[in-house]
Amino acid sequence: MRTVRLIVEYDGTDFSGWQIQANLGPDRTVQGALQKAVCEMTQSPDVKVRGASRTDAGVHARGQVAAFDTENHRIPLYGFVRGLSNYLPESIVVRNAEEVPLGWDPRRTSRGKRYRYTYWNDRQGSALDRHRAWVVRSPLDLERMNEGAQVLVGTHNFEAFRSAGCTAKHAIRTLYEVKVERGEYRRVHLVVIGNAFVRNMVRIIAGNLAEVGTGKRSIEALRALLLSEDRNQGAQTAPPDGLCLEEVIYDDRLPERPKDDRDLEGQA
Repeated sequence: MRTVRLIVEYDGTDFSGWQIQANLGPDRTVQGALQKAVCEMTQSPDVKVRGASRTDAGVHARGQVAAFDTENHRIPLYGFVRGLSNYLPESIVVRNAEEVPLGWDPRRTSRGKRYRYTYWNDRQGSALDRHRAWVVRSPLDLERMNEGAQVLVGTHNFEAFRSAGCTAKHAIRTLYEVKVERGEYRRVHLVVIGNAFVRNMVRIIAGNLAEVGTGKRSIEALRALLLSEDRNQGAQTAPPDGLCLEEVIYDDRLPERPKDDRDLEGQA
């Protein structure tokens, strides 16, 4: 038996999220499509693929991490990188494969994740970025947004930043970095690095910071929202199109997560 870790990139537009769902066929979720491909390639019908992050419907990934156990020792690691593409749709690409300790779990061993949310800040939308960014037509004040972003850095109860249906036991999370940067053309990027996330947390942060950037919400009101622990006082959840899981972090750039927090990940 061996365990193989994959770095997976995908366009989430046409998928109902990462996680396999009982009422959907395997090709409707990223995990389902990837697991089906691994089973076909290894000729083992019972292989289970584990993921680091349960990205929601429409959310993209550049650095999702997945792992699976297999008795097939004949396929070299580069064979998984090259060969899985023959079984996967073009919207899913395996970028890297390596062998890791047997039974390795990509979710429980992670120290944190880096997400990027992209706004398209112009009165006119974009044909090329229509599935990659949220169109915000009013001008965004990046200085104000970055000032507001600092309110969220640190360890807080993010109850006001999680959506209904989240199964996490609590919303106490640590954000190590929250910043807003101007990108090419009309893009504005929100970068969030944290140890773990409750359901829709980054998208709710993106919605509230958009209101700060357009002047609809003051920085004081953002701070009050955080302290209120009341989701109903916050802005809309930003659409999934703009969200991308950029990286799952395992090294010493971040401290280890408390053991009792390792099962508390929500859907991004």
